[in-house]
Amino acid sequence: MDIKLKKLTDTAIIPIRGTSSSAGYDLCADTGSAIEIKSGETTMIGTGISMAIPEGYYGGVYARSGLSSKEGLRPANCTGVIDSDYRGEIKVPIHNDSKETRTIKSGQKIAQIIISPYLEVSFSEVDELDDTTRGNEGFGSTGKY
Repeated sequence: MDIKLKKLTDTAIIPIRGTSSSAGYDLCADTGSAIEIKSGETTMIGTGISMAIPEGYYGGVYARSGLSSKEGLRPANCTGVIDSDYRGEIKVPIHNDSKETRTIKSGQKIAQIIISPYLEVSFSEVDELDDTTRGNEGFGSTGKY
């Protein structure tokens, strides 16, 4: 699949995969200078790119496992959704879960994007839903192990 991408700055980095088997393409900060994020704070980080994701697909923006587990930095919304009709700059709200101030440098990998299909659905209001064994039991109802 070919995704049309526009670099909005000369310093923007086109997303790449870490390996040929990686599902996600790394999104890099395009900030011009280093940005500090204090403990417990969220800062919007631009990538300097925009995309034309084909209709029927979306871009899921996910944390990078190393950045989140080693530095405590993750997308504030946990998983972002870039819709196919959005043409603005892809930005990632980065939240600092650590107890220390963290620094994001321009060019640093901050998240990953996975292009995925979605189903268009319609919703039909009904008076009752069919019964299942589980019913309305949730949040741990199927057991810990």
